[in-house]
Amino acid sequence: MDATTSGTPAIQYHAIPDQPIASIVVAAPVSTFQRVQRHCFGDSHPGEFPLAANPSIVLHVLTACNLDPQDLAKLEATSSFFRQPANFAPDFELSITELAALDTCQKRAIFMPMTAEERQDLKQKCGGSWKLVLRFLLVGEVCCRREKSQAIAGPGHSIAVTSKGAVYSFGSNSSGQLGHGTTEEEWRPRQIRSLQGIRIIQAAVGAGRTMLISDAGQVYAFGKDLFGEGEYGVQGSILVTTPQQVESLKNIFVVQAAIGNFFTAVLSREGRVYTFSWGSDGRLCHQTDPNDAEPHPLLGALENIPVVQIAAGYCYLLCLACQPSGMSVYSVGCGLGGKLGHGAKTDEKYPRLIEQFQLLNLQPAVVAAGAWHAAVVGRDGRVCTWGWGRYGCLGHGNEECESVPKVVEALSNVKAVNVATGDYTTFVVSEDGEVFSFGCGEYASLGHNAAAPVDGQGNRHANVSSPELVTSLKQLNERVLQISLTNSLYWNAHTFALTESGKLYAFGAGDKGQLGIELANNQTVRWNPERVDIDFS
Repeated sequence: MDATTSGTPAIQYHAIPDQPIASIVVAAPVSTFQRVQRHCFGDSHPGEFPLAANPSIVLHVLTACNLDPQDLAKLEATSSFFRQPANFAPDFELSITELAALDTCQKRAIFMPMTAEERQDLKQKCGGSWKLVLRFLLVGEVCCRREKSQAIAGPGHSIAVTSKGAVYSFGSNSSGQLGHGTTEEEWRPRQIRSLQGIRIIQAAVGAGRTMLISDAGQVYAFGKDLFGEGEYGVQGSILVTTPQQVESLKNIFVVQAAIGNFFTAVLSREGRVYTFSWGSDGRLCHQTDPNDAEPHPLLGALENIPVVQIAAGYCYLLCLACQPSGMSVYSVGCGLGGKLGHGAKTDEKYPRLIEQFQLLNLQPAVVAAGAWHAAVVGRDGRVCTWGWGRYGCLGHGNEECESVPKVVEALSNVKAVNVATGDYTTFVVSEDGEVFSFGCGEYASLGHNAAAPVDGQGNRHANVSSPELVTSLKQLNERVLQISLTNSLYWNAHTFALTESGKLYAFGAGDKGQLGIELANNQTVRWNPERVDIDFS
């Protein structure tokens, strides 16, 4: 009913003074109804942001909601209120959205220990905006699963890191790569006791070598002592059987490591990439010998562009870079098979931008480097693969090589969030937690158990050239978050699936105990996913 005909006096709600709620007194009734323009605050005009009179409340809300950089940028585009200086500490010239981005950055584990100078350097490297710094930090957390549990299926041995930072190892141990002070194999997960008091957040595994990264950015290594050795048949001069801190990295805060053939790479929290060895003939931007234990910064195009993720394959390295215009991928190293993604099979001594993603209008979100092929997941959920297509590992329905990234059309109805690559094998994890795999099916590493041979051993190929749903994981009724598989040319492959509830399942080759599961009756392969006894909470 309209107030003008009801006889009920109207109350004016505009121009209410700023005072405590308890002290607000309703004005005396007026005798006549006045139709006026209603404002939220004093003399503000229609269309202005309603909380402009209390910007501290706005800042609190933006920070508490943990808005991502894109949302903050959209707010700036919506109203001038979000673009003008907010006159708040620590920087009175920053806008509300920039302050909210800075406050959110300060909640991130990697950002918190940085000095003021280091933070400003990172800001300039990211493009001069705290929103871009926030994007750099968030993308890095997603790519590397920082501060979360993970399992790594290495060549012959495996490493598991719990959410509390405890480390378990099992499998082959001929070089002391399990870190228990011995060279005896372990067929059940065993915690590395010497690391007690040190919280590990990330691991990298190579043939006979293991590297662990702590939440303080320190790197511990054990197994073969040479950073630059090849994957097969080469022993270091000394075997390190317990975790030892890498002295040459003490002054670098490391957040990720990647072990490739003949070289090792690490990523600093500021987004700088360093490599060890494989520097003969100036490979990887530098000239060194295989025994070189000093990290060398990756030069060229990535010197002033922050990197959020690295992935190492057979003699090549992929870098996911964070630029103001968006995410991009650079590659460097050996180009055989077209695995560098530049349309040719030539080597690159300096990082080179893979331009194909711009043509595909795809923003890379996660990169994976297999032995001879590579893959990327885009922000929109599309999957691209390229390189040597042997056994159908590219998922395009054939075994042809692709020298530039190509969208896997068979996954057009799947929104992917993660991808893992191995020795001619690829796994894709969807937003719903479903898993698809394709490529070489030897040793049951694809998870398609229908191809199991009668003798129960892994001596039969069951290759898949187009993505297929891994039904053996689907039947577990668990949402899969992460897949890890062996990425080596010389070892029988195995695969891990880590679920949202913190359960770890393993399948594939287990001849060295790398599954963490005792195999009965002299079997060497586990065809169906089986739970590994590790507490990931």
